[in-house]
Amino acid sequence: MSSRIFRLSELDDQAIAASLADLRESLEVELGFPEEVLAEADQAAANPRLPELDLTGTPFVTIDPPQSMDLDQALFIERRRAGYLVHYAIADVAAFVKPGGDVDAEAHRRGQTFYAPDGNARLHPPAISEAAASLLPNQVRPALVWHMYLEPDSEGTRLEVRRAMVQSRAKLSYQEVQDRIDRGVADESLSLLKEVGILRQEREARLGGISLPRPEQVVRHDEDGYDLELRSPLPVEGWNAQISLMAGQAAATVMIEAEVGLLRTLPRAGPVRINRLRHTARALGVTWEKGKPFATMIRDLDPQLPSHAALINEAASLLRGSGYAAFDDEVPTNARHAGVGAEYAHTTAPLRRLVDRYVGEVCVSVSSGTPIPSWVREGLPALPVIMERSTRRAQQYEAGIISTLEAAVLRESIGEIFSAVVVDVDKEGGVIQLTAPPVTGRCRGSNLPLGKRISARLVLADVAARQIAFEMASQGTGE
Repeated sequence: MSSRIFRLSELDDQAIAASLADLRESLEVELGFPEEVLAEADQAAANPRLPELDLTGTPFVTIDPPQSMDLDQALFIERRRAGYLVHYAIADVAAFVKPGGDVDAEAHRRGQTFYAPDGNARLHPPAISEAAASLLPNQVRPALVWHMYLEPDSEGTRLEVRRAMVQSRAKLSYQEVQDRIDRGVADESLSLLKEVGILRQEREARLGGISLPRPEQVVRHDEDGYDLELRSPLPVEGWNAQISLMAGQAAATVMIEAEVGLLRTLPRAGPVRINRLRHTARALGVTWEKGKPFATMIRDLDPQLPSHAALINEAASLLRGSGYAAFDDEVPTNARHAGVGAEYAHTTAPLRRLVDRYVGEVCVSVSSGTPIPSWVREGLPALPVIMERSTRRAQQYEAGIISTLEAAVLRESIGEIFSAVVVDVDKEGGVIQLTAPPVTGRCRGSNLPLGKRISARLVLADVAARQIAFEMASQGTGE
């Protein structure tokens, strides 16, 4: 088997840069902004609409990847009686974006930020997204502050959303927070993040929410070049995500009660699709106890086991079909999000996603008892199409970036044999996951053994075309 170390040279960097530039052109992803958009953003950054309420005394912190500058959320958690009070500050993008203006029109054209290792195509110009509106440390910023009171079992009982000025105390990375919690030196707020996060994860499980224990392929770029790795999220990332999910569920409740807003939806997998997955589990030798819910079974899988990795890959197909549902005066039926196990809305990333600004405006208006701005109600019907188109493009962009790096990593290895796990099969062959490097690719071969290890020979690695391909060399056995 191949045991070589994979490094990318300067020549590889040039080939990758050319491929990513071609990918951006094909998908119409633009890194820069028109001059009139930049000019309006600079003007808005210097003259934002500021609220009167001052909450700068609340010791908020942000938790993000270390390289992030578009900081949407900051949190502070305290214990209240037997429960918890979660203070969650969300960047107030509406304080900087004029409805119908150039920045607003460009944001509607883009829909969301498109991330890449060699530069991000932002939703808003950097003067807003990475400076004036970002919740950077030690900077006073306007925000929508969510106050969410939780009972001891993590069920929410009271919500208030207010516009206020806030000041983050620190920009923390996930690794920093995880280290502090693990070493027992985290302050009370971060310690409570773990406590509340776990309670909310347990609640999600009770509601039948689906969480795939799936490592992600990550592309990195620094002064040493590009790198591709398979990364399992830290526990704190899951706990932090639960705070965002909680706000999204609270937003959905507010909008449903007000009968106006926009929900993120995902239909439940039907019995036919779940039964098909049961058959796959049986074929893979994965035990699925009678009466055990689908969501619980998936949550208990170990992605390090080949048969489990294959089943996780198959289960991902049951989570397709997400969308958005806008409504005014009539709440849509069957608008739950199966992945969350409840009604849900996107509201915690307005610097990076267009729809969140609208949801935030509905919620702060309803919470304060003021009329919802006319631009919000008028803009809601068009948002599902805008966001679904933007999401498809983002998915194609991410897949293209990964494919580029996979081809670059393997371009000097044509003819070599790799250990791999078969994670999907079809009439022409299937999909394999290499043990090292962390690459997923098409493999030709008849009767590929799903969930088993095989030896696969690399037959194609084309950086410009963003394609790799394998053929089965020999069949392995077991886990």
